[in-house]
Amino acid sequence: MVAVSGGARGPAHLVLTASVARRYYLDGRSKVEIAEEFALSRFKVARLLEDARTSGLVRIEIGYPGVIDVELSARLMETFGLLHCVVTDTPDDHPASLRGHLGAAAAELLTELITPEDVLGLSWARSVSAMATALQRLAKVPVIQLTGALARPGVDDSSIELVRDVARVAGGPAYFFYAPMAVPDAATAQALRRQPEVAQAFSRIGAVTRAVAGVGAWASEQSTLYEVTSEAERRDLARLGVTAEISGVLVDAAGAPVVSDLTERMIGITAEQMRAVPEVIAIVYGPAKVRAVLAAVRGGMVDSLVTHSTLAEALIRAARS
Repeated sequence: MVAVSGGARGPAHLVLTASVARRYYLDGRSKVEIAEEFALSRFKVARLLEDARTSGLVRIEIGYPGVIDVELSARLMETFGLLHCVVTDTPDDHPASLRGHLGAAAAELLTELITPEDVLGLSWARSVSAMATALQRLAKVPVIQLTGALARPGVDDSSIELVRDVARVAGGPAYFFYAPMAVPDAATAQALRRQPEVAQAFSRIGAVTRAVAGVGAWASEQSTLYEVTSEAERRDLARLGVTAEISGVLVDAAGAPVVSDLTERMIGITAEQMRAVPEVIAIVYGPAKVRAVLAAVRGGMVDSLVTHSTLAEALIRAARS
């Protein structure tokens, strides 16, 4: 049988090693079958299994003596066909504490995944801000602001500071702009998008290889964008079927983008641009966001997840129902 214990590797490598070891030792799969399933070479599979044996990763059960639930991470990744999943075994306590745990896990994952060939895009969310706070090192890459800033009570940082802070850790260039996330009318939005600093950042969105964002449910206190819209707008968007918001992109329960007046007033990445990013990593917490996460994944807006065990289990149950 298989278990996973600590090591110097990052969380994505840890989850992959656990998944491969589980297939081989518990499920009785051949190395050829495992290589085909995970798109790895047979040599890579053999090396992972050898590493597991020599380092003591192979034991009685699948487990990791830390905050990462390796087996649940693998189950969530396989259930939704995601690129990476990191699930923390974290009590559902105060939201700030939960954000801190997830931010640290996301920072570790990003440190492992980002290479000098990447271009990193960031959308503001409290969870993404927590990741930036925990980030200690990163490959030297450009960092691109993907959404305008929010002006609302309780928000004491911004998209600009987020991009600057992460770029400072990476030592790469920061492409940011001073503009709100939503403006009063479409004409103002069009004019702002033509401003040099905004246009410069937007021109680089197509080069983004990995992005980090939050996922908001279309409900009070569950989305950064929900709170800055009027009651009339909220009702109209609810009638249009809005279920989730990812970096200002609104989607319905099936994950299809919802076009509205608000869409025309947004300063940020579009649905098409979001889907074109090779990997969007979402940091999400709270059981109230099950439907929103399902919508984001179904719509191809999110490719990887960093979350906690309660939400991960709820997502797996919802996928099976």
